[in-house]
Amino acid sequence: MKTLAKLMTGAALALSAQSAAAQDLTVGYFLEWPMPFLAAKADGAYDEALGTNVNWVAFETGTAMSAAMASGDVQISISQGVPPFVVAASAGQPLQVVDVAVSYSENDNCVAATMLEIDKDSADELAGKKVAVPLGTAAYYGFLRQMEHFGVDVASMTVVDMAPTDGAAALAQGAVDFACGYGGGLARMKEHGNVLLTGAEKEELGILVFDVTSTSTDFAIENADMVSDFLAVTAKYNAEWNETKSPEMLEKIATEAGMSTEAAEASISTFSFPSVEEQLSPKWLGGNAASFMKGVADVFVEAGSIDTALDSYENAVNTGPLRAVLAGQ
Repeated sequence: MKTLAKLMTGAALALSAQSAAAQDLTVGYFLEWPMPFLAAKADGAYDEALGTNVNWVAFETGTAMSAAMASGDVQISISQGVPPFVVAASAGQPLQVVDVAVSYSENDNCVAATMLEIDKDSADELAGKKVAVPLGTAAYYGFLRQMEHFGVDVASMTVVDMAPTDGAAALAQGAVDFACGYGGGLARMKEHGNVLLTGAEKEELGILVFDVTSTSTDFAIENADMVSDFLAVTAKYNAEWNETKSPEMLEKIATEAGMSTEAAEASISTFSFPSVEEQLSPKWLGGNAASFMKGVADVFVEAGSIDTALDSYENAVNTGPLRAVLAGQ
């Protein structure tokens, strides 16, 4: 997970690295973010399926991906975070989500200090407590949704804006009772407390943590078959990974991600890759994803991170390409 502040930096640097050469298809992705599609990249499976040369460009932020798609330098971005997608869409950039790239609900959560002995059955005891949470992020939205679920009035709490690493330190020192975050910060929080809900339990409540495959609206309309064929390759490799998790596949993923096999395995073990059927269900692109993006956008407006939110993000989700993949399976 990336904070909004980080998402808003580095766009110019990333764009300067774009190749000026014309390409049939240019795809943005992240290094050190191991996913099954990287094995397909290594195998040349996208080039073969699309019958064209696929140019791959690594980015550091999702906001840079949005800028590259706006300029036409990149046509498809894999694993763009929901926050930068929402920022761009809210500003009027014609982008569409075409699939759920990865879900990592276990990597974003809230932790109650061990000494409090609070769990999901006694979460109402968080009322009046002090919480560290990075404002203006999807983690903050998840915090609000969890408190709503448990019936805890956030107004009764002392909410302190802290980056996850700082929140973890504060929790360890007893300076806060509750902390929310992601990545390494969350891992350190868990050393001094416990989560209230598992990733799966959060997903059942509609609290999602996921990245998307995105493209411009015009590209999706004008190249619908290409987008579908691209997603079909991704789905094939996701299914293979979900079924086998083979060492050979992991080695390809690690190499393409620029990671050691051990580091890649540790990261990908916390990821899940929903099937095409799952992605098209109400839990994901069939309804809840658009609602989730609206919730994130409203939190960003409240935090002053963006000026305004769209009335709905339903038009920012295009299930046509995935439905075509499902029909072809």
